[in-house]
Amino acid sequence: MAIVALQCTPHIAIDEAELAETFIRASGPGGQNVNKLSTAVQLRFDVRRSAALPDAVAVRLMRLAGRRLTADGILVITAQRFRTQERNRADARERLAELVAEAAVPPTPRRATRPTLASKKRRLESKAKRGATKRLRGAGLTD
Repeated sequence: MAIVALQCTPHIAIDEAELAETFIRASGPGGQNVNKLSTAVQLRFDVRRSAALPDAVAVRLMRLAGRRLTADGILVITAQRFRTQERNRADARERLAELVAEAAVPPTPRRATRPTLASKKRRLESKAKRGATKRLRGAGLTD
């Protein structure tokens, strides 16, 4: 039997054993279904201890996760958009894959640029105009 994995990028696949799912009752509309069935899914993924993620990707993922990350470094994704458990499971896994794929893209480094001559002139002109305005304010009020 092959181990099923969640494919996030061509190079990153999360092993099924690293994912933990718990089913909870969903809030919102759904009639008696909401009160009786646990259709919402909480998907938990330990970002810090994951062997599937390179260190740089894990750091970016923890930054992207925001409030969804616990103090222990566990990413919690709650899916309750749909009325069936299967669709919510698929939604949670899809959202995790999208988050990991977004974290896998390294940020482009900033290139230092110099201000153009026109922007320097505009800046100096606005400073001179502001200074003149302030000089005019104080001239007539002291007498």
